[in-house]
Amino acid sequence: MNSGLIEADIRRRMAADGVPPLVAEAFLRNVRRWTAGDLGVIPGASLAPIGPLPRLEELDELNPAGEAAIARTVLIKLNGGLGTSMGLDRAKSLIIAKNGLSFLDVIVRQVEFLRRRCRAPLPLLLMNSFSTEADSLAALAERHPGFANAGDLPLSFCQHRVPKLELATGAPARWPAQPVLEWCPPGHADIYHALQTTGLLDRLLACGFRYAFVSNADNLGALLHMGILAHVAVHRIPFLMEVTARTESDRKGGHLARSRETGRLLLRESAQCPAGETADFQNVEKYDLFNTNNLWLDLEALRDMLSACGGLPELPLIVNRKTVDPVRADSPAVVQLEAAMGSAISCFENAAALAVPRFRFAPVKTTNDLLAIRSDLYTLGAEHQVALHPWRFAPPPDIVLDPRFYKNIADFELRFAKGAPSLLQCESLKIDGDIHFGANVRIEGAVHLRNPTALPAHIADGTRLHTPVRPV
Repeated sequence: MNSGLIEADIRRRMAADGVPPLVAEAFLRNVRRWTAGDLGVIPGASLAPIGPLPRLEELDELNPAGEAAIARTVLIKLNGGLGTSMGLDRAKSLIIAKNGLSFLDVIVRQVEFLRRRCRAPLPLLLMNSFSTEADSLAALAERHPGFANAGDLPLSFCQHRVPKLELATGAPARWPAQPVLEWCPPGHADIYHALQTTGLLDRLLACGFRYAFVSNADNLGALLHMGILAHVAVHRIPFLMEVTARTESDRKGGHLARSRETGRLLLRESAQCPAGETADFQNVEKYDLFNTNNLWLDLEALRDMLSACGGLPELPLIVNRKTVDPVRADSPAVVQLEAAMGSAISCFENAAALAVPRFRFAPVKTTNDLLAIRSDLYTLGAEHQVALHPWRFAPPPDIVLDPRFYKNIADFELRFAKGAPSLLQCESLKIDGDIHFGANVRIEGAVHLRNPTALPAHIADGTRLHTPVRPV
């Protein structure tokens, strides 16, 4: 099939699915870029030093400008992710995160607390995907029946979906066994299209809202901060990205950089790293600032930027190679064409970044992260913010759980049925093999547990494991 026929097929499928023309055009543009060999690669040689950045601790959280701006602020949570990496087929935000509360439970409590403290409407908008909309709204209705936004604003808006493409041909993928798997979200940069096509951006502006704080639903450290809001308002910053010190556990994540050509800040993701530069990309001393995906937007500036580019901002392409059925390695190879929300930093003349402490970044991408969050390494404070324990003076430990036994949430829960071990004094934890933990286990120092047998090993209640440690 030639490129013209493929493009026509894509256009037909998207139209039949009800995809807005703006989104279809953006996707087809990315298809053309991919087929032309544009993989969104950003070479290290094209990057310049970032220079000094302001730091959170330098900002005044009591700045009156923040108090004035709070009534014009909306909170947006990216809630489109399924827990497929953990063996789930529902919204990841419904996983129990801390103290018997799901991520969504904690978010609602955070918002309710802020509304009372700040005496502001603070609408909460969940950006759901076609896979998370129904179960997320059902959970809200069941567990928080009185929770709503003022002014008849919705509680959610949906990402669009786009076709997965066959790796070999570029044609839309077909999977008759589960047709829903033929589609995928186009990355969280779709927020800019979704705000337009739903009319929500214009609606928010018409209601008097000026600022948006956007963060991932699985990052419970991302609490609205009055000092940052004041900083954005006073300095008229159109787009601000929170960044934090990159650690070994973040080496595959996107880092902040600056373009030598334009002088503007940019975000470089691992998928945009050229072949042969992986080690350089993962050098956490060279590229030492990590994108937390906590973003602050001036909605008026966003409207103006989108208007200037016809609603189609030129964002770096991310080409993700997958299988059409993510749980079947033998299913056909596909590509998912995506873009990162944070990459829009390069679309704004005066975009900025802010260095923040690690406590504003506590995401859960895998069961490794979930173990850390559930342990005493993190606390759930009075403001319902999940943060590193105040006694923890080092970055979080690097945790590697054997994926054969811990990757899926059901397997994980079975092996930690009596609760997470203490990790407050843990430097690193690696587990090889099938090991079940008792209650009140303490892990201190750099611990590597091995069970080479086919039978599960058991760690007794109250066991203290520390460096050095013998195989279980």
